[in-house]
Amino acid sequence: MSPLVFLYAALAGGVGAGLRYLVDLGVARLVGTRYPWGVLVINLTGSFALGVVTGGFPGAAFIVGAGLLGGYTTFSTAMLDTVALWRDGSSRAAVFNAVGMLILGVLAAIAGLALGTALTA
Repeated sequence: MSPLVFLYAALAGGVGAGLRYLVDLGVARLVGTRYPWGVLVINLTGSFALGVVTGGFPGAAFIVGAGLLGGYTTFSTAMLDTVALWRDGSSRAAVFNAVGMLILGVLAAIAGLALGTALTA
């Protein structure tokens, strides 16, 4: 990997982190903060987008995938939210957050991969 590609990926990661913050803030303003809907939206759209990039534009996978989407998506926050929900007595919401996000994320990635592959077929 060239230093320039590494730089582009690092810059894209910063942009992704900024987008994550804005999306989380926007979703929280729309639906509130009782459940971490913003993180769910972020991780599902990120999984879908990574599928599209991987299936249709593999040459951009490092900069867009590892960089932009790596900065945008957040597994650690999702798991911290799961623990917080559990500790607050919302065990059903905690289980949905952990298991539901995993299943929905895989389905989003599959759909994105199918779309990305179809775009370049």
